[in-house]
Amino acid sequence: MTHPPVSKYTPLPPVPLPQRQWPNRTLTRAPIWCSVDLRDGNQALAQPMSVDEKLEYFEMLVKIGFKEIEVGFPSASQIEFDFCRRLIEENRIPSDVSIQILCQCREDLIIRSLEALQGARNVIFHLYNSTSPAQRRYVFNTGKSEIIRIATQGIEWLRQHSADLVAGGTRLRLEYSPESFTSTELEFSLQICEAVTDVWCPSPQNKIILNLPATVEYATPNVHADQIEWMCTHLSRRDSTLISLHTHNDRGTGIAATELALLAGADRVEGTLFGNGERTGNLDLVTVALNLYTHGIATGLDLSDLPRIREVYERTTRMDVHARHPYAGDLVFTAFSGSHQDAIKKSWDRQTPGTPWDVLYIPIDPADIGRSYKAIIRINSQSGKGGVAYILEHEFGFQLPKLMHKEIGRTINDLADSTGRELTPQEIHDAFFRDYIERSTPVALADFRTIERGSQVTCQADLIVNGARRIVNGTGNGPIDAFVQATREAGIPKFELLNYSEHSLGSGAEARAVSYIQIKTGSGHTYFGAGIDTNIELASIKAVVSAINRSAA
Repeated sequence: MTHPPVSKYTPLPPVPLPQRQWPNRTLTRAPIWCSVDLRDGNQALAQPMSVDEKLEYFEMLVKIGFKEIEVGFPSASQIEFDFCRRLIEENRIPSDVSIQILCQCREDLIIRSLEALQGARNVIFHLYNSTSPAQRRYVFNTGKSEIIRIATQGIEWLRQHSADLVAGGTRLRLEYSPESFTSTELEFSLQICEAVTDVWCPSPQNKIILNLPATVEYATPNVHADQIEWMCTHLSRRDSTLISLHTHNDRGTGIAATELALLAGADRVEGTLFGNGERTGNLDLVTVALNLYTHGIATGLDLSDLPRIREVYERTTRMDVHARHPYAGDLVFTAFSGSHQDAIKKSWDRQTPGTPWDVLYIPIDPADIGRSYKAIIRINSQSGKGGVAYILEHEFGFQLPKLMHKEIGRTINDLADSTGRELTPQEIHDAFFRDYIERSTPVALADFRTIERGSQVTCQADLIVNGARRIVNGTGNGPIDAFVQATREAGIPKFELLNYSEHSLGSGAEARAVSYIQIKTGSGHTYFGAGIDTNIELASIKAVVSAINRSAA
C-alpha cells in the first residue's frame, strides 16, 4: 500500500442532488426480482454448470417464485443456445415466467439469439454496450456519439429481426444496459437511455427496462442511490420505464447499495442466490428478500426451505455458502456467548403465538426458512449457564430450575475448557448424567418403600453408604421428608431441603419423571441433585441421593 497522501486512487465525484428524497423514504413493497444465476452467476464458475444442472437450477428458481429468469447468452456458445432451446421445446417455462437472454449490440448475435427464442411465450431481450469514459478510451477508442450509435443501431436490428417472432405470438420486452453505468457521466447515461427509448417507443402498458448496473462497485451506497434518483427524476418517459438494478459487491456493500437504490425509486432487482458472480460476486437476492421479509414485506419468493435451496446451489455450482452468510450459513443462528445465550433463552421463552417476533439476537424465526432450532445455542468455553440449560431443554426435555443453571453451567464450562473445543449436545447430556443422575458414591439407593399412616409417611430405605449396606427408617409429612429423616440413621451429615420441582420426560405409558432437589449442608453450601424414574416418588428420592453425593464430592 502507498503511504499518505494517497494519490493513486480518486473517489467518484458526488452527485449534484440537493433535493434528494430517498433518505426520507421507507421500503413498503418488494421489487420485481430477476435471477441471473444461470448467466451472470454461471459464467463466474470455475466449472460452469452442465445442461442438466442448469435445468435443475431453473426448476428450483421457478419453484422459489422468480417470474423473470436470465437463462443465458445463446449467441455466445452452442451450450448456451441448446439450453435455451431445451427449455422452450420441452415446455419447461411456465406461462407466467419470462426468460431473459443477454446479447451484445451486434446484428449477427441478435439474429442468433432470436433463433434460440423461437416458440417462447414471454421474452426479455437484454441488449447492452459499455458507456464509461474508460471503456470509450481503452476498449472502443471512440467518442460518445459512436457509443450512442452502437446502442440505437442494436435496437433497430432487434426491432427489424424480431418481427416474425412477435407475429408468432411471443411477447418481447426490451432491457437495455449502459454497462458500467455507475462510472459513466450521468448526463451521458441519460442521453444514451433516452436515445434507446426513442427508438424502442415504449408505453405504460409495454415498458422498457433500463438496467443501470454497478458493473464494478466504486462508490459508497449513498452515491449509488443518488445516481438512481437522479436518473429517475430526469428520464422523460418515466411512466413507460422500469428502472432495474444490477449491483456487484467489490466494496462489500452491494446489498446496502441495492436497498438505498430501491428507496431512490428503482423498480426491479437483478442478482443471484447467495451472491455468486464475477470477482466478489453479484447481489445476494436471498439476503435482500429476507431483509424485506423481516420488515413485514411480502417478497413473492418462497424461501421456506432454505437448506434445500442451499444444497442445490452448492451441488450445482460447486461453491460453498460461508458459515456466517446471512440467513443461510451454518452459524448464523448460533450463539456461543453466555450473555447472548441467556438473553435468547429468556426472550424466546416469552414468545407467544400471534405476536411480533421479538427474540434477542435472532432477527428472523429460523422455522420460517426451514432452519432448525437445534443450532441456535452451541456450547464452548465462552458459553454461559443459560445456553447449557437451553440445550438440555430443547434437545433432551430437561426443564432445569433457574437456580440450577449456574451449577450445571460451571460443570459444562469446566469440560469445555479441558477439551479446548465446542461440545456437542450429546456430550452435554452425558456430562449432566455423569454429574447428577449416575453418581453412586458415597451413597447408593438399593430399595425404597413407604407406608402411609394418616398424615404421616414412614419409609424404609436400603442404602449402600461408603460400601456398607444400611437399612434405615424414617417418618415425615411425605416420602421425601421421611427419607431425609432416614438418612440420619445412616450417618449422612445433616442437610435441609430448599427447593423441589419435577416434570414428565416424554409422554405416554413409557413416560418418565425427572425431579430436581436443592439441599443446604451444615456448612451453608447448596447443591442440586436430579433423579429419573417412571415412579415420581422414586425420582424424587434419587434426586435427594444425587444432591447428597454431589455435596460429598
